Amino acid sequence: MTFDPASLAQSWPMPSVPRPIVTFGAGSIVSDAHFPAYAKGGFPIAGLFDPDQAKAKALANQWGVTAYASLEQAAAVENAIFDLATPPAAHAKVLAALPDGAAVLIQKPMGSDLAAATEILKICRDKKLKAAVNFQLRFAPMMLALKDAIAKGLLGEVVDFEVHLALDTPWQLWSFLEGLPRIEIAMHSIHYIDAIRQILGDPTGVHAKSIGHPNHKMAQTRTTAILDYGDRVRCALSINHDHKFGRRHQACEFRVCGTEGAAYVQLGVNLDYPRGEPDILEIYPKGGSGWITVPLQGTWFPDAFVGRMANLQRYANGEDSELVSSVEDAWMTMALVEAAYASSAAPATPLGIRP
Repeated sequence: MTFDPASLAQSWPMPSVPRPIVTFGAGSIVSDAHFPAYAKGGFPIAGLFDPDQAKAKALANQWGVTAYASLEQAAAVENAIFDLATPPAAHAKVLAALPDGAAVLIQKPMGSDLAAATEILKICRDKKLKAAVNFQLRFAPMMLALKDAIAKGLLGEVVDFEVHLALDTPWQLWSFLEGLPRIEIAMHSIHYIDAIRQILGDPTGVHAKSIGHPNHKMAQTRTTAILDYGDRVRCALSINHDHKFGRRHQACEFRVCGTEGAAYVQLGVNLDYPRGEPDILEIYPKGGSGWITVPLQGTWFPDAFVGRMANLQRYANGEDSELVSSVEDAWMTMALVEAAYASSAAPATPLGIRP
């Protein structure tokens, strides 16, 4: 079996007629990822709203777009795709203000917890919103290619999925996180959990422990988790955002093993975020004799945001039949996150008593 790495899909088709985008929020994720991605993809940016008007105007001036004076003014833009780059506690208020039937992209997580996610799901259903959650890792070139390789049988049956992070993450970039009771799984590892769900489906349960670090005040920055897929698949996450000892032994990687092949992924953006390092995808294909590097046509940041928006716009225009990471599907990712926190709060199995 000859493997041609150039044959793997790495991008999402673009909409034939892009719609203007109205963004809610003016934080670093907008300036570092959303707007650069939309500009790269050729999506027109109509403007943005943020309660911090000075911050909104500064970013709007930088990009030559409108800074709306109110939530209602932003929501009134006709034929727009609404882009929520807001903290989870703000999602429901913004969604309630949008016109019925609108197309909307909701920043992850889908609410602060599963109860909030359920409220958001109900709002989207009641207003008949074409709503997706911004689990954009699914659209990163490396992940599209990995999914395609698995679909083509290059790995055989996937039986092992391991996520390993040892990083120095600059949590100070997201000041709104301070004081929140849920950080690491809900705001970061949720991406990996969601990507795993796309490839392996829903697990039957999860064992997890998520903790903080004595050197800072963030609620959690270190997580260990096992997703239970029965006796055939091992799935584990080892996450440490406090590896502050130089680049040499830091890591941000997936190892995916099948019965007949394997894949290695480096998620480069998290290494020296937001500047990042290159993404890497290597595949040991079925019937092969060694590792083959897949030349990547883009990176997680910003290209995944292009694909994420492209799918939503194409779905809204009737060009895509499936809305990837719809709120219906994203609720299941939130359910898995909720289960992980419940597991973390539960007592561990105690050791036996010495005889």
